[in-house]
Amino acid sequence: MGTKQLYAVVAGCAIVVYLGALWNQFAMDDVAIIVTNPLVAEPAGVWRAFGAPYWPPDLGGHLYRPLIIAAFALDRMLDGAVWFHAANLLWHGAAAVAVAVLARRWADTTGGLVAGVLFAVHPVHVEAVANVVGRAELLAGVFVVLSVYAALAREAIGWSAAAWALGLLCKENAAVAPALIAWAWVLGLARPSRGRMGLFVASWVLVGGVYAVARAIVLHPFAGFQSIGAMFLGASPWAVRLTGVSALADVARLLVFPLTLRVDYSPNERSLVTSPLDPGFVVGMLCALLWSALLALAWKRDRKLEAFGLGWIGVALLPVANVLYPAGFYVAERTLYLPSAGLVLAAAGWVARPPRERLWPVVAALAVLAGIRTALRVPVWRDDASVTLSIITDSPRSYVGPKRMIGYYLDQHTPARALAAARIAAATYGRDPTIYATGAVAAFAAGESRVADSLLAALEQLCHRCGGYYRREATVARAHGYAAAADSLLARSPAGP
Repeated sequence: MGTKQLYAVVAGCAIVVYLGALWNQFAMDDVAIIVTNPLVAEPAGVWRAFGAPYWPPDLGGHLYRPLIIAAFALDRMLDGAVWFHAANLLWHGAAAVAVAVLARRWADTTGGLVAGVLFAVHPVHVEAVANVVGRAELLAGVFVVLSVYAALAREAIGWSAAAWALGLLCKENAAVAPALIAWAWVLGLARPSRGRMGLFVASWVLVGGVYAVARAIVLHPFAGFQSIGAMFLGASPWAVRLTGVSALADVARLLVFPLTLRVDYSPNERSLVTSPLDPGFVVGMLCALLWSALLALAWKRDRKLEAFGLGWIGVALLPVANVLYPAGFYVAERTLYLPSAGLVLAAAGWVARPPRERLWPVVAALAVLAGIRTALRVPVWRDDASVTLSIITDSPRSYVGPKRMIGYYLDQHTPARALAAARIAAATYGRDPTIYATGAVAAFAAGESRVADSLLAALEQLCHRCGGYYRREATVARAHGYAAAADSLLARSPAGP
């Protein structure tokens, strides 16, 4: 198989399994980031995005991903939801080809094909590809792989730095690119002279410094906002890290055997871990030890590509692992897009070794089964209603299903049902402030002002003087036709961020 045929096959696999996404609409965060975002609605958003936060100011104004908002603004000038999803498919195809190029550099054509195809059809990618806002993962993944390739295969300092800068402007997890390059140097996959290493480090300092300053300037007005997963609200740093280790069991399962997929991993579907004797922590620690043993074995046997891929998984996972700091979630399948590249790189190194002929049937079967699972999962992201239904079905113990039903019933203009859903969500897990803020809108709309006041009292117990929740929910309520409820909410809003 020639090089062009190899990359055509990889790109084709990446696109074919996701063709169903072309029938998807906008779901979940797509609505706030794309549909109702003023920056995306106007052509000027293509350049104004670089001076604005990722989330609209009335929804917290946090994160800095200007290249994604600029891309969405450009997409909106071209076409509707179909084009947004088509663009995601093309970017996923580009990412799969980039992974194949990287694998082929240190394996061979067979290794490149294995890595590219397995990456293209991996079911854990569905959330990132089939949900439009997952494009942040896709673009960050493309640019990280290009940055690593430019550094290791070409020793191109400028191109590597430029690709890394673009990745950072797409999503924060692109920050791992320098660590991936340094890891390859340690392994001996590539090792430039000390002088060029110094130039690489200088380029990282320059790009990282400029990005950090720009991000700080843009997000400074919203410094009071903290994105933290509902599970970690009020949790000690020790409990956060224990829970992060326990999550490694889910991560390992999703990377290696992604048969069961979920949109949501919130309480009580998953629980906070507070003791090292917790079974969840023990299983997560065993997964970490197994990964460490495989990495040590690959290192000892001088299997550099396998070691590089295994190390890539750990490095790429670290920003979202709730080990260094609490992230905004326990586990999110979309965040495994970049770590999974390490898995398929390790697989490419393994398959490239003889007697590989015996492995072809296994690899082919895995690719076919993974592609089928991916194609069947794509319709879950058809719209908000289908996503909510999947949460209720796949994560029945989670409070997020009833919480999302609050918004669904409000959209259907049945506030009494929305209020009932708020009560169920609060009874399932009562530590998420948004339940009470959205529930209060439902109560006001249903004419239950006393119930609304009791919900807001519960909100204040979780978040003292949390005016931001009032303002955000009032904005959303007004946009959905609940002007009187929005006014009632703002009338009770305390001062504060």
